[in-house]
Amino acid sequence: MINKIKCSFERQFSSSPVLAKSPGRVNLIGEHTDYNQGFVLPAAVDRYIYFALKPNEVNEYRFYAHDYSQSFRTSVTQISPISMHWANYLLGVIAQFADDGRKVPGFDCVFGGDIPIGAGMSSSAAVECGLAYVLNHIFNFGYSKMELAKMAQRAEHEYAGVKCGIMDQFASLHGQEGSVVKLDCRSLGFEYFPLDMSHLSLILVNTGVKHSLASSEYNKRRHECNQGVDILRQSGLLVDSLRDVDMGMLQAHQQKFDGTTWNRCSYVVEENNRVLEACRALDRKQYAQFGRLMYQSHYGLRDKYQVSCAELDKLVEITESLDFVLGARMMGGGFGGCTINLVDNSSLEEFKRTITANYKTPQGDNPEIITCTASNGTSII
Repeated sequence: MINKIKCSFERQFSSSPVLAKSPGRVNLIGEHTDYNQGFVLPAAVDRYIYFALKPNEVNEYRFYAHDYSQSFRTSVTQISPISMHWANYLLGVIAQFADDGRKVPGFDCVFGGDIPIGAGMSSSAAVECGLAYVLNHIFNFGYSKMELAKMAQRAEHEYAGVKCGIMDQFASLHGQEGSVVKLDCRSLGFEYFPLDMSHLSLILVNTGVKHSLASSEYNKRRHECNQGVDILRQSGLLVDSLRDVDMGMLQAHQQKFDGTTWNRCSYVVEENNRVLEACRALDRKQYAQFGRLMYQSHYGLRDKYQVSCAELDKLVEITESLDFVLGARMMGGGFGGCTINLVDNSSLEEFKRTITANYKTPQGDNPEIITCTASNGTSII
């Protein structure tokens, strides 16, 4: 793929570029905890957006999206959101440097990759982080990876219109081969934990659906969690978010919660605890325990947080009787997308056969099955 991007650049712009790659990510456990200032456990994976980029002398930004065979160009003085969806991710990054007082000279850029679109692997964050990283490198701006992650997040907020947490951009930049990274979404402190993949694989199975409920229900869940925090505050507890809450505090005030709000809040508190327990399991190489926590996460998302769907539940249920699957759960916002599965390497083909025999997408097709490993973050090639 990198050779395709390099050759495409040379055809478009007749010069030799700087090359870089920026990975997608998976989140092993810790779902819907980020906007509650909790913990997440993502890993960058070996699927990438690749970049070929070089400054030009024409005071223009000239982009070519290899995967779409589309071009866009604009003057360096004309940076604002436009109707071309993919270009906004790039323009948004440039705008962040400009807003911070940095002059970004004109440059030519070709990008494209092998991160599956719609699989919940954060291809958009990979685009944002990749461009931010390369510009920081070429023009010697001196930003840290965390500063670049924040800029990429703001680009998504302001130019793509998605009010995401920072996990995706953080993971794309900070990934480490053979490791997952626990991110504290309140302090932005982080810690790496080994993920020994010598006998295991991370496998995504794409349901082939994305229900339209996702965005509206996401906003509802945020509101319901905030309602729970308000109830506890009105009871005299000093809490800023569900991160400050433990099950004892919740149970002491349970009678003040309606059933829905109780379920939402108790899920988040339990999920934060699961992330911490999962890190302890990785430290001890207790992968069976880690897998059990993945299943518990899915059941909480299904029953308490109610963001799963029949297709996701079906894929998890198929794995429950398979000894070679240590854990499985839905990944991402919910209502479609992928499950993430921890599978013994000796049975990868049997896993794929079993899934394909027992699940078809709503269109009647075999599901997309994606094997990945934990990789390093965004880098110059």
